[in-house]
Amino acid sequence: MFDSTEELLRKIRLGEDTSLELKAVRFRGERVFDPARKDLADELAGIANTHDGVLVLGVDDKTRDIVGIPADRLDAVERYVYEICNESIKPPVVFRSFRMELPDSAGASQPVLKVEVPRSLFVHKSPGGYFHRQGSSTREMPTDVLARLLQQRSQARLIRFDEQAVPQTSIADLDEGLWRRFLGPRADDETTVLHKMKLLTRDEIGQERATIAGVLMCSRAPEAWLPNAVIQAVRYRGTRQDSNYQVDAQEITGPMGEQIRRALAFVRRNMQVAARKDPARIEVPQFSMRAVFEATVNAVAHRDYSVHGSKIRLFLFDDRLELFSPGPLPNTVTVDSMALRQSTRNELLTTLLAKCRVEDPTGEIGRRFMMEKRGDGVPIILEESKKLSGREPEYRLIDDAELLLTIHSPQHLREEDEEEN
Repeated sequence: MFDSTEELLRKIRLGEDTSLELKAVRFRGERVFDPARKDLADELAGIANTHDGVLVLGVDDKTRDIVGIPADRLDAVERYVYEICNESIKPPVVFRSFRMELPDSAGASQPVLKVEVPRSLFVHKSPGGYFHRQGSSTREMPTDVLARLLQQRSQARLIRFDEQAVPQTSIADLDEGLWRRFLGPRADDETTVLHKMKLLTRDEIGQERATIAGVLMCSRAPEAWLPNAVIQAVRYRGTRQDSNYQVDAQEITGPMGEQIRRALAFVRRNMQVAARKDPARIEVPQFSMRAVFEATVNAVAHRDYSVHGSKIRLFLFDDRLELFSPGPLPNTVTVDSMALRQSTRNELLTTLLAKCRVEDPTGEIGRRFMMEKRGDGVPIILEESKKLSGREPEYRLIDDAELLLTIHSPQHLREEDEEEN
């Protein structure tokens, strides 16, 4: 917003409004003391809760004079903003900062910091409470306004989260090679079809935006808008989660289909493979790749993407695989009923995954598409893993906030590891 110097200067001359906030910066020693941390947190959260906005630091909000920031203090100011957005506001606010020079009243160039804050997918709470912008003022939200905002942004679960508009996106952020597979060869009006498939939608002010499912499935870098839409994969030597014994680690990013493929490749690369003669040589893997595939697809498809600060975590040990998926179980499903019932949190996402073909030249996955939507994923995980290891996998719900799946290694592999250690 206000990308050119001329446009930003015109905006500053007109003064603050819903999309513009101005602040002079004052220091006490090496530290910023004005604006106060709490006050700036309220302002930033208020912008994120309301509308795309820009905060310009280095401009007096009363006189609109460009007072600037000493060039050697820009790092400190930028760090101050980062700490406020990530530590004082819950969930953290996403922002972009730009260092610019603007002319003061005498025509001398003064450094300022422009901070862009997009309208958020979430509702943010700052130290003073829940705030929004009304004109040039930041005010605490009345209860009815807060309730309506929570409802609109799907945190009240009245609107499917994966169908929500992603701020600051457009059709240009969706990769044609990824969305073309969902349309078929005869789609005449592509934009209309993308809307019908809910890969595109319109936001509250009528702007065309990509949906969350659209970004997750058809963007090359969904983590740019949803930072936690990644899989954190780690292989540990031994049986404990200890960074001193970390053998391999990967932050798996990209569109959902690619994340699933990369997660499987990580497991293949890091799992143990034993051999026995019966009478010919037979290789015995540490884990059933069919079970790992089903577990990974379920984690990606059914996790709660509205939970900020939680990633899917895939940990491999000498004796087991652990897969953590953010969010409670959907609807009234319980750990005990998972193998018998079918329910989903992200209906649109599962529909799209059901249209994605599986690359399975060896036939070990046993699927044509990433999801079949028949409710047989959990039974396959249980059956395939028990057949290989002799032990049934275990599901555990942690604090009603995260689902943990543990798949055990075969007994002879565990015994070999114990002998080696």
